[in-house]
Amino acid sequence: MTSELKNYVQLHFIVLIWGLTAILGLLINISAVAVVFYRTLFATIILLFLLYVWKLSFKVGFKEFFKIVGVGLIIGLHWILFFAAARVSTASVCLVGIATCSFWTSLIEPLMSSRKVKIYELALGVMVVIGLYIIFSVEFQYIEGLIMAILAAMLASVFTVLNGKLTHRHNHYVITFYEMMGAFIGSVLLIPIYLLYFDTEILNFIPIEWDWFYLIILAGICTVLAFSMSVKVQKVLSAFVVNLTVNLEPIYGIILAFLIFGEEEKMSLGFYIGTAIILFSVLSYPMVNRIVKRRALQSDVIR
Repeated sequence: MTSELKNYVQLHFIVLIWGLTAILGLLINISAVAVVFYRTLFATIILLFLLYVWKLSFKVGFKEFFKIVGVGLIIGLHWILFFAAARVSTASVCLVGIATCSFWTSLIEPLMSSRKVKIYELALGVMVVIGLYIIFSVEFQYIEGLIMAILAAMLASVFTVLNGKLTHRHNHYVITFYEMMGAFIGSVLLIPIYLLYFDTEILNFIPIEWDWFYLIILAGICTVLAFSMSVKVQKVLSAFVVNLTVNLEPIYGIILAFLIFGEEEKMSLGFYIGTAIILFSVLSYPMVNRIVKRRALQSDVIR
């Protein structure tokens, strides 16, 4: 198995794990900002222990420290919006909004990496927007949650592009450790703003019963394991490929959500048509990318 194929398989495994996150967010009884608070706190503690056991150096340099923690702040805001979106709509709506990552990345990655915009990437991103338009038109009652999820997706594309640069300079577990620290700090700073908007959840901050178990799964498997692996695969795969593959998250998540929550997650036909268009952009990317590369190679041979 080639390095690229191996990382692509790992990426799909990561996305499968991430399909659980919106569901876990709904199963946990505390507020969205509290979920991120505990998730990042537990993840930071777990990573601190692992880095100490593995005897990995924590040193990244003064400037790099603030860069990585800054990315963590973006991740923290992304997760708060993500879980809040699921709370005000449904897990399915939230996951579909996150699928706009590829559209945002097709615009953001060229700007941040000084490479040319690829027309076919932009076209696939536009397909995502068309799918979203259809969903908006038939599920307008969930517009608040969908907008939150789209904003979360935009932030996800930003930190994915930034991680693509950081991963070539530092160990992926070290990066994840400092980013979780930054996300934890961000969740603390955003608590007053969150409570101002969701004032009904002001006392809903202490986990009860199964919340602790779900939070440990969220921190240990969905964060320490999956997030660290996602940073690692970016040494080989581009930010666009990573975020486009993450668009498969709704497939896994919607199926799991329907199995767990039943009729609560049942949506209209238009929702599934829009989702199908979004997911078509994911499945068509590898083939389109291969055709473009082959034509470019043939053009070079002719020259």
